[in-house]
Amino acid sequence: MSVRLTRLLSFTLIGACLTTSAFAAKTPTHSTTHKAASSSKECALIWRGDVATAQGVVTQVALAWQKAGHGCIGLQPFNTASGLDAVAMGSADLAGSARASDASAEDANLTFTPVAWDALVLITQASNPISSLSLKQVHDIYYGKITNWSEVGGSNAPIDLYAVASPGDGVEYSLRELLFGRGDQSVAAPRLYVNTHQLEAGVNLNPNGLGVATLADISSNPNIKAIPINGVAPNATSIGNGSYVLFTPLYLVSNPRSPKAAKVSEFIAFLQTDSAKAAMRLHAVLPYQDGAALVEADSARRSKILAETGETAHPINRAPPAPAEASTTSRVAATTAVSNSMASGQAMDHRSDQAGGTSKSSGSSKDGATYTVAKGDTLSSIAKTHSVEVSQLREWNNLKGDNIKLGQTLRVSSN
Repeated sequence: MSVRLTRLLSFTLIGACLTTSAFAAKTPTHSTTHKAASSSKECALIWRGDVATAQGVVTQVALAWQKAGHGCIGLQPFNTASGLDAVAMGSADLAGSARASDASAEDANLTFTPVAWDALVLITQASNPISSLSLKQVHDIYYGKITNWSEVGGSNAPIDLYAVASPGDGVEYSLRELLFGRGDQSVAAPRLYVNTHQLEAGVNLNPNGLGVATLADISSNPNIKAIPINGVAPNATSIGNGSYVLFTPLYLVSNPRSPKAAKVSEFIAFLQTDSAKAAMRLHAVLPYQDGAALVEADSARRSKILAETGETAHPINRAPPAPAEASTTSRVAATTAVSNSMASGQAMDHRSDQAGGTSKSSGSSKDGATYTVAKGDTLSSIAKTHSVEVSQLREWNNLKGDNIKLGQTLRVSSN
């Protein structure tokens, strides 16, 4: 077993959880994707990988491939690590990944081909009243600096942050690379799952839950909502023009030394056909060639995100150039949309600061000794902002509990 899977969980658990499916003539839905229609041994190619790429790309495209007379593709959706290992060892012909190569020795002999654009989405239960998060807020939640929904305009309840256990999971890795400048950044997520479907199931049951998935993977689940980022909701339009800044490529991963390398190349080329593109659009993903302008905007986007989150980029492989060139007009439009979205988010944060939202420094006195309680404040958030303990705030202000009132003046230092 590879290091990737050893770090994730035991071989026994993987064997128990991994399900195999191939395609019948009937189009599968989100709930039937993982049901076995026939033995994968009967299929010309075997695909294994993350459930995000399965749902967003391979499920429908494989049906179009079969309809075109190329035979079936056996699907084994589980997670990124299992797919990459299977292709490296020859037990699968293709893998799905929501991240590029991480430049590790394990990825060095594999070929990552970008085939579509999807959105990384922060998800919570549909009943959660939160209406938007800024990039900085998402960054601070994952860092453990923000731990209560009230600190970001929601209910007074703890944020239960969920993550996928595998350190190389494509969805998790891509989000952390954008927010922190490195995909292997540790985060404050005590609840870990084997893949994004399990994570979504956890969020589905908990109105205080929060995690990351892809738009394509949650599109058929009415009990989960994708939280707008910087006021921009993820959808096909906002992905395509770059205004939703957490867009990400989806990859098919192959082994050039595989005895089926020619057939694999044939399938990857098939994704550029009109029938394959139409199949991908059924789940709101954008064919990679149609998003060439997003490649042009990528460097500026990453820099702006890191500027907003206060992080520094670490050298890592990026998405390769798009196979198809975009017009100058579309490149400028996408770059402008990304820049405007970032500026809008920063302006929103500034307005929130002025209104006493998530950043509370505007309510402090000139000498920093007192603070006026603003809308959305909690004793915990005020303590964090002023780098003091909640117990100290209680002592300095003769508070018996954590209840505070709008407009109340609090001492925030011992001076």
